[in-house]
Amino acid sequence: MANAAELTVDGKSYSFPTLEGSEHEKAFDISNLRDQTGYVTLDRGYKNTGATQSGITFLDGEEGILRYRGYSIEDLASKASFLEVAYLLIYGELPTQDEFATFETAIRRHTLVNEDMRKIFDGFPVNAHPMAVLSSLVSAMSAFYPDSYDDTAEASTDQHIIRLMAKLPTIATWSYKRSLGHPINYPKNNLDYIPNFLNMMFALPVEDYKVDPVVAEALNVLLILHADHEQNCSTSTVRLVGSSKANLYSSISAGVSALWGPLHGGANQEVIEMLEEIKNGGGDVNKYIDMAKNAKTTGFRLFGFGHRVYKNFDPRARIIKKAADDVLAKLGVNDPVLEIAKGLEEAALNDEYFVSRKLYPNVDFYSGIIYRALGIPTNMFTVMFAIGRLPGWIAQWKEMREQKEPIGRPRQIYTGATLREFKSIEQR
Repeated sequence: MANAAELTVDGKSYSFPTLEGSEHEKAFDISNLRDQTGYVTLDRGYKNTGATQSGITFLDGEEGILRYRGYSIEDLASKASFLEVAYLLIYGELPTQDEFATFETAIRRHTLVNEDMRKIFDGFPVNAHPMAVLSSLVSAMSAFYPDSYDDTAEASTDQHIIRLMAKLPTIATWSYKRSLGHPINYPKNNLDYIPNFLNMMFALPVEDYKVDPVVAEALNVLLILHADHEQNCSTSTVRLVGSSKANLYSSISAGVSALWGPLHGGANQEVIEMLEEIKNGGGDVNKYIDMAKNAKTTGFRLFGFGHRVYKNFDPRARIIKKAADDVLAKLGVNDPVLEIAKGLEEAALNDEYFVSRKLYPNVDFYSGIIYRALGIPTNMFTVMFAIGRLPGWIAQWKEMREQKEPIGRPRQIYTGATLREFKSIEQR
């Protein structure tokens, strides 16, 4: 059979079609493997398994390429606004002026959150982790918008998308303001998306707050860089939960929970905690670099360097490095932790040990530095990531629905006990 892979099992041969994506990624279609052979594949972590065909994001880790809907991340980060990129991801094309005006206006008009949500928020402990609060409140939105349960109400999908895009930044700021003992700030519809978020985060009722354009631009770039990243842990979680026809809010809440893990969205928080550890240990960067080189003996690991997918330089890191430099220069932050970060960056870019292993600073390294410089606490870093990733999650959920994908149901290789005889409790 042409364009087919041949598999021989137990003396019998089977043919499975091959596929090639638009960027020449190749795959075997084993959808009927178990039906034909009685076998399943074992692929821990799904590192070699494509669960879907998607037209949203292309990622080439070997070449350091990231594109949204065919547009390079370099072009989007330097020329587009975050809401333009959100529209692109969700609807497939960059918006016209009229389309963007309609999209942006709709988001502005839905930034307020139902006051009864505040009652739920007030029930959380003061020291509740912001990601626990965010996941819970996004899930609770299902109760406030019961039409989201109706799988046939496709016309309302856009409304739910707008609500999530508009309200997530508002909800995200609540935990931060309460951690400071400050009253929350209500959104202002005369402000653009990112200035509005910054105002809710940092404005005080006793004085005027002016958004620094350098800070706003750095955050715009950072959110664009985080907007989607193909079938990662949280994105595949959104699609898997959504495949059961769970509504958008429940699916996104699941994505928030998946992102919370330190091996995923929590990586930028680990960067700052590592820098704090180095500072508390005397601040000798060279000492800790040597410890990292002998990690098997010392147990010390450098966070924020290298990437599981990118085998070359993380293309997002090249972009965000400039934003980090601009923010540090503009704000004039005098922080020993950030000075340590600069020392680590210098070493990683020039030390043969790091260069030969391609352990370059990644996007988590620089995003942690920016958030630190802005005064955002480490437990809010992953919340910031979630705001950026939201349009990608929405796009993936929407695509999964439109493609009418079947419910996700991974197989397993059972390794437990075989059939056993039950004994009554007196005989055990």
